[in-house]
Amino acid sequence: MDVIRLKPGKDKAIRNRHPWIFSGAIAKAEGRLDPGAIVEVRASSGEFLARGYYNPRSQIAVRVLAWEPSVEITPAFWQSRLQAAIARRQAFAENPKTNAYRLVHAEADGLPGLIVDRYDEWLVLQSLTLGIEVSKPVISDILADLLKPRGIYERSDANVRAHEGLEPMTGVLAGAAPPKSVVIQENGLRFHADILRGHKTGFYLDQRDNRRRVANYCRGKDVLNAFSYTGGFAVYAAAQGASRIVNLDSSAEALQAAAENMRLNGFNREEDEYVEGNAFQVLRRFRDQGREFDVVILDPPKFAFSRAQVRSATRGYKDINMLGMRLLRPGGLLCTFSCSGLVSRDLFQKVLFGASVDAGRQVRIVESLGQGADHPILLTFPESAYLKGFICQVEKYAYTCAAEGNP
Repeated sequence: MDVIRLKPGKDKAIRNRHPWIFSGAIAKAEGRLDPGAIVEVRASSGEFLARGYYNPRSQIAVRVLAWEPSVEITPAFWQSRLQAAIARRQAFAENPKTNAYRLVHAEADGLPGLIVDRYDEWLVLQSLTLGIEVSKPVISDILADLLKPRGIYERSDANVRAHEGLEPMTGVLAGAAPPKSVVIQENGLRFHADILRGHKTGFYLDQRDNRRRVANYCRGKDVLNAFSYTGGFAVYAAAQGASRIVNLDSSAEALQAAAENMRLNGFNREEDEYVEGNAFQVLRRFRDQGREFDVVILDPPKFAFSRAQVRSATRGYKDINMLGMRLLRPGGLLCTFSCSGLVSRDLFQKVLFGASVDAGRQVRIVESLGQGADHPILLTFPESAYLKGFICQVEKYAYTCAAEGNP
């Protein structure tokens, strides 16, 4: 087998079972080392450390699949790992009120580069790395055999594939092609999921629990749902009796889908608004108009795609949260999220602190939120904890700062 030898002192992370080996940690490579091939990883002393797949074009040169020398990467390996991931979601499979959830969460399930989501009778597969791309036919056949879906559809169109030297790919891998819209059920509520063209694999499955928790605060409230996409938070808020909901998104098509999801659940609400526009600009306009809300929900798309973008991302998060705070009535709730994995929970909280100072608001964290249980976090892989959120109570300062001339 091909061998990757690490530089002296570069084996600490892998000994702690972090599944990524960066190209800069590699001393030399031995063998043919075909892109996507399985390799052994050894310390500078020659000691076996792990086995994974190799991609010389990626900054993450090796992604570890197994730490035991006895484990061979065969079809039986893929079947065992997939069965284990599916078994971890048994509670979802047995829940009659939810039929859409994540089945495989990449590194957190010991399958780096592989995402598999269930949408009722269909599976959606994302192959994000060359190693998974090589084994994709085997993986697809195993999933078809284990779960007997009506079809498996590929949505390997994420930007990260470019870092692996891969082109976007979409299409049917097995069984029937899915319809344009698949109606899914989540906590008893129904949604149209566009698994052919929608964001991510068709729906934001990772926000399932957070939609319910935020909705608990919306009864009788005036709600602003910014970056609303297809209205997931809005439908939950309506189910809890929100008095009025303003959905704000840059996409007219997404807003139309949000209205359709409302109707799908029997909510025909003339009092609601659907506002198309740039959230930063629209929230400033609302502020200038003196509009106020009881609850503001901010669920923006990822702002940071690389470490070089973290600083600009934090500026964006600070700006949008400062605006959200200023649009709240005294004692109102800001429900704010970041899905940028490179922005840690601690950093996001610091950004909120800065926004509160600039907004002149006193803010208390009521709840700390994260991704759903079907998106588990592997302790040896902190990068798997990408979604973070806070429900915050926001009040105006009850006093004027000494800097303004008061004690």
